[in-house]
Amino acid sequence: MADDSKASNVGGRYAQALFDLANDEKKLSAVEADLKALKKMSADSKDLRTLLASPAFSADDKGKALAALGDKAKLNPTTRKFLGLLAANGRASTLPAVITAFEDLAANARGAVSARVTTAVPLTPAQSKGVAAALRSALGKDPEIETRVDPALLGGIKVQVGSRLFDASLRSKLDSLKFALKRA
Repeated sequence: MADDSKASNVGGRYAQALFDLANDEKKLSAVEADLKALKKMSADSKDLRTLLASPAFSADDKGKALAALGDKAKLNPTTRKFLGLLAANGRASTLPAVITAFEDLAANARGAVSARVTTAVPLTPAQSKGVAAALRSALGKDPEIETRVDPALLGGIKVQVGSRLFDASLRSKLDSLKFALKRA
């Protein structure tokens, strides 16, 4: 847990620096699109996730791999330089936290809020609209929703907005019940 906290703090600082640089260079939308593409690549490639997370690869190896990835994906020069800096500083493993923090900063700059919705089964379009409407009324801002499916939830929904987590999943209710029964 502590390691995740440290990674997100470091990721937040790097994301803020990249956000400020991209904003100054008027390349905010291009950098955001690049980071979304990197996020998808990471989700699709176990090898990329392993490369980023594993201490077995040197910072130099990670830098070369991220540079090749940036060239192949035709990423913006600002994004490529940032990836090189991240690898050179030995922080390539924080890239997922950087992307998440950057998405939050970009959404906030647009006057929206970034929300991560996790359900046991995929949401129907009507359910997605209902979740968006509920978040809009609860938060007072338009939500930018990223959905994930996690069958381990069994049912219900988990919504994360920034550091707040709203957990109405069947898994958490069963865990609470199990804990209460153990105490009795």
